[in-house]
Amino acid sequence: MPDLDIDLLRAFVAVADAGSFTGAADVVGRSQSAVSQKIRRLEDLIGYPVFDRTSRSLSLTGAGGQLLVGARRLLDLNDDVVRSLQAPRTAGRLRVGICEDFVPLQLSRLLARFLRLHPAVHLDVNTSLTHDLLQEFDEGNLDLVIATRQSSDRGRVIWREPMVWFAASDFRFDLKRPLPLVMLRPPCSYRELMFTTLDTARQDWVTACTVSSLMGVQAAVAGGLGITLLGRSFIQDGMQVVKVPDYWPPLPMTEIIVLGDDNAEKSLVQPLLQFLVEGMQVPAAA
Repeated sequence: MPDLDIDLLRAFVAVADAGSFTGAADVVGRSQSAVSQKIRRLEDLIGYPVFDRTSRSLSLTGAGGQLLVGARRLLDLNDDVVRSLQAPRTAGRLRVGICEDFVPLQLSRLLARFLRLHPAVHLDVNTSLTHDLLQEFDEGNLDLVIATRQSSDRGRVIWREPMVWFAASDFRFDLKRPLPLVMLRPPCSYRELMFTTLDTARQDWVTACTVSSLMGVQAAVAGGLGITLLGRSFIQDGMQVVKVPDYWPPLPMTEIIVLGDDNAEKSLVQPLLQFLVEGMQVPAAA
């Protein structure tokens, strides 16, 4: 029975998540040819191909899909064991506000893993929209906030990702008709960016749906109610990135910032931030 190599599994998961060898090379910090070589070694080891490759697409084989589930578990276990040996013993209570933009598909799993590594740490976690979290922080009700950047003068940036227009997979993009928008209630930076972008492009739009949470935005989009603008990590199965005309203004990166890390207990804050930032680099399990 062959032993699975963690390094090969990490390359395999990176390719599966990125959807290409080029994207995976950026994630693991190796060349594309080095990543390809690791995948070939993994396939030789298990005796099955893990990807169906054509000139235009890359998809998991049946064996690859089965391996992906186990590979994620093994990588989590490996990383948790290493962290438990390296991490200092910390204890205490931390009131944390985390915006819904932050690793939306895997936040609960990451927090559960962090608490297993640091059983003496007690986290009071508040997940909400950025505007509400900033208000709670300013009123002294939170020690630490991880939120979407609202202005250039607050917080330290810890993560960036591209913004994209996306809709349901069967959405038909018709510029001759008003664009149906799915949006959050104000105040909302995504909402304002949608308005500014479409007005600059002279594209007519209508409000298709207004919701109070980012999960609500995802549900409305998946249901086919309209199109929206969010970070790429919010795209789920059944959704597509909408290719917009070149004359539309380019979209900025969405930025996640941290507030309070300079004042809160550093022995609690530093390991939590490091753990979560590393978690943002790994897409959610399938």
